[in-house]
Amino acid sequence: MEWLDLSPDEWNAVRLSIRVSVWATVVALPFGIAIAFLLARRDFWGKSLLNGIVHLPLILPPVVTGYLLLITFGRRGPVGAFLADNFGIVFSFRWTGAALACGVMAFPLMVRAIRLSIEAVDKKLEAAAGTLGANPAWVFSTITLPLIFPGIIAGMILSFAKAMGEFGATITFVSNIPGETQTLPSAIYTFTQVPGGDLGALRLTLVSIVIAMIALVASELLARRVSRRLEIE
Repeated sequence: MEWLDLSPDEWNAVRLSIRVSVWATVVALPFGIAIAFLLARRDFWGKSLLNGIVHLPLILPPVVTGYLLLITFGRRGPVGAFLADNFGIVFSFRWTGAALACGVMAFPLMVRAIRLSIEAVDKKLEAAAGTLGANPAWVFSTITLPLIFPGIIAGMILSFAKAMGEFGATITFVSNIPGETQTLPSAIYTFTQVPGGDLGALRLTLVSIVIAMIALVASELLARRVSRRLEIE
């Protein structure tokens, strides 16, 4: 089974993919909850536009999303130049840029899962807490948030899985630099382009499947545990 042994470069791609996916999910989470709550509980001018913008990465070709990120967050882009000149933050051709690209591509799935959970919460429970004098922030943190926790977990897992498999936007925005921006999909693509790279591509494909299955099983078990606790309480 020596063919299953990963090379140092392959291990780097695995570690980088997990690092990028975790950061993309964690950083996007508070924004995902806020946007999902706005779309589920508030009526305002431009709501349909916001909903469309949030879900646009699901419809656009990933390469287009990556190019938009490049001209916006690249060193010469308006946002990228501002962040680099004033805060020293650089996204283009860095692993942080890969995390940004993965986060943008996975964001719609996170918002969708959390929004459906919020819409499933009985508004009468929130209204009852409000009539007892609780302010909106307290109602959300003590009533809504615990009830939507399984949906948050589902959204995080979907986001993580999408980030792990993202290729088009990432390679367009941050290229395919070994040790810096070469994630699992990029490494698999590289192996398929060189003679004798089939075994390397197969090894990383199996690793991707294992990581995805572990994430899905863990999320299912955690969601069930949370749901049981809520039923008991």
